[in-house]
Amino acid sequence: MKLSHFHFDLPDELLAEYPSEHRDEARLMVLNRKDQTIEHKLFKDLIDYFEEEDVMVLNNTKVFPARLFGNKEKTGARIEVFLLRELNAEQRLWDVLVDPARKIRIGNKLYFGDDDTLVAEVIDNTTSRGRTLRFLYDGSYGEFRNKLTALGQTPLPKYIKREVEPEDEERYQTIFAKNEGAVAAPTAGLHFSKHLLKRLEIKGVDFAEVTLHVGLGTFNPVEVEDLSKHKMDSEEIMINKIATDTINSALSNKKRICAVGTTAMRAIESSVSSSGTLNEYSGWTNKFIFPPYEFSIANCMVTNFHTPKSTLLMMVSAFAGHDFIKRAYQEAIKEGYKFYSYGDAMLII
Repeated sequence: MKLSHFHFDLPDELLAEYPSEHRDEARLMVLNRKDQTIEHKLFKDLIDYFEEEDVMVLNNTKVFPARLFGNKEKTGARIEVFLLRELNAEQRLWDVLVDPARKIRIGNKLYFGDDDTLVAEVIDNTTSRGRTLRFLYDGSYGEFRNKLTALGQTPLPKYIKREVEPEDEERYQTIFAKNEGAVAAPTAGLHFSKHLLKRLEIKGVDFAEVTLHVGLGTFNPVEVEDLSKHKMDSEEIMINKIATDTINSALSNKKRICAVGTTAMRAIESSVSSSGTLNEYSGWTNKFIFPPYEFSIANCMVTNFHTPKSTLLMMVSAFAGHDFIKRAYQEAIKEGYKFYSYGDAMLII
């Protein structure tokens, strides 16, 4: 398949600027692959599609406040710094994106905070937009991380043009977020409320937690028509024994295994044994899933509505079928479903 197969016209007003008032009351489109049917529900109706011993695979990554605003030495120019990845804790080295990139050179110093208590020096130009910074901070590592957290903002996606609001800190985080390291939320999980999780638990649904620290690999645009030529940025994943035991037991008992989000799906598809079961894993993945693709673990998926030509749309098309997703997206646009990070959800069974 080609990049152009994933183009569609998305009206600007369908990009969700705000989350739904209540997490589990976003809209839910249910796609049945076997019957090729589409239903319109609310997210809390998800419970009706699951039985005892079915498994939901949750990505428990936690978003950290990755967006900083600083000033360049001498000129005082305002520079946005987006923390991507910690390279070396001891030396305070980070891979970052800077905007505007053209103004930043190796050797430049950036000052953060009203009192300029945090200073960083640019030590490398790693990519056309990226840089490596060394933060010059004399305190302990714990104090340094606290400083970053205090100065940082919730990294809402760029399409959201408004200012970050206090409620975003809570709403742009899943309620099961534990392991800090993501620069973006695993957005399908944002729809789960404590009440809905409790109801699922009472019904006997099992949960398997995996970690994929969402990085820019998930969002980087595809710029080649031949999808096999696209290279994903690597993202860190962790799958422990508790998760593998829960999932493999459901596999052997032919239960429903639902990947909550494209990131959970990528994590489990990145560690499949030769016999088609899930292995424990701790490391990195740059797996890119696009049609045609044979899924090994999950037979069900929760996901948001994705933007044109995105790797996320490609994965969902591989799971549900390209023509079926095309039809579903046409219906979503017609029915006014909200797209992207704060948007509505889809359940594919």
